Amino acid sequence: MSKISKFFKGGGSASSKGRGRPSPQEALARLRETEEMLSKKQEYLETRIERELAAARQYGTKNKRAALQALKRKKRYEKQLSQIDGTLSTIEFQREALENSHTNTEVLKNMGYAAQAMKKVHENMDLNKIDDLMQDITEQQDVAQEISDAISNRAGLGDEFDEDELMAELEELEQEELNKKMRDVRLPNVPSTSLPSHP
Repeated sequence: MSKISKFFKGGGSASSKGRGRPSPQEALARLRETEEMLSKKQEYLETRIERELAAARQYGTKNKRAALQALKRKKRYEKQLSQIDGTLSTIEFQREALENSHTNTEVLKNMGYAAQAMKKVHENMDLNKIDDLMQDITEQQDVAQEISDAISNRAGLGDEFDEDELMAELEELEQEELNKKMRDVRLPNVPSTSLPSHP
């Protein structure tokens, strides 16, 4: 059995084993902790990327080997950062899905309480009215099941974003940065005297 399958099948903490499945609140808390940890790692990697870029600039042509090593480290950190971005997106999606599932569970539980209350109110009704009531409850349970099925369908991560729109937005940001830099460029003054007509 691989380490990963051991982790998912039986590698949980002793407290989780004793109680069965974790509660939605516990799972949400763990997902939030993981998001926080990954966000800190993102900040750390972004700082390291900036340092390596500064080192590469500093070495420049003076020490090409050191500059190349700094750029290689920067690329590795960027790859890790990209992986963390993807993981964070997955965790955010999972957290949102879990929050929605928990909400739907509460709604369904309350619908069950309402159905029980309706039963109690209608105990003294005749059989035809009770049959009608049970049919209504069954229909509501079918609706609840459809909602639950719709929520549990796996949605494609990232499909809701148009890659071309994102690239266009990135190009706009890059152009803004370039425009800012161009504003700071000082050009030499044009001479006020006319140039000689012959060399």
